[in-house]
Amino acid sequence: MAALEDLVRAGKVRYVGVSDTPAWKVVEANMTARFRGWSPFIGLQIEYSLLERTVEAELIPMAGEHGLGITPWGPLKSGALSGKYTRKNAGQVTADRGARVPLGEPTYALVDELEVIARAHDSTVAGVALAWVQAQPGVTPTIIGARRLAQLEDNVQALEVRLTAEELAHLDQLTRPTVGFPQNMQVYFPAIHNGGATVNGVTAKSMIMQPGEQAY
Repeated sequence: MAALEDLVRAGKVRYVGVSDTPAWKVVEANMTARFRGWSPFIGLQIEYSLLERTVEAELIPMAGEHGLGITPWGPLKSGALSGKYTRKNAGQVTADRGARVPLGEPTYALVDELEVIARAHDSTVAGVALAWVQAQPGVTPTIIGARRLAQLEDNVQALEVRLTAEELAHLDQLTRPTVGFPQNMQVYFPAIHNGGATVNGVTAKSMIMQPGEQAY
């Protein structure tokens, strides 16, 4: 990072970002930069789409807490959300990227829902999938990988798509990721912290670990 700081001081680099790096490592680097007066990472480039939301466990919250802008790559999950692959043509269209394209019932079910929303916005499956990514907190630009002019134009038009709160909530519910420990403990934090009291307007149940208490 010291060599990078020399480039920043020389005016050759104005801002620095980091890509595909564990959350703890990004925080470690930025804390080191803070204590030594170096330029911290201000951007985080990660894979993020309706079919890849595991980054919401640590990377997304970390970016929000430390003020890093998020630049998603793979917003259409290697073309799975491009509209090219549907339930109607399942097995008939060859995936250019092979096994990297997660085709199957979960993907087709999601594409079905994206088609419904796309019709309501006079858009496309890809347009709605990109609009969802752009609507996520902290997301700044989105990296697209169009191969043809028509694809590029469709992707750019997604910037004009404004999904409703209901549509965003519906897509969130359809694709919400399963997180592991310790993120799966967060549902219990209010009870642990508040213990049945109301703190800052938040009322929580009492501790669920008491005999006879019902988990939630």
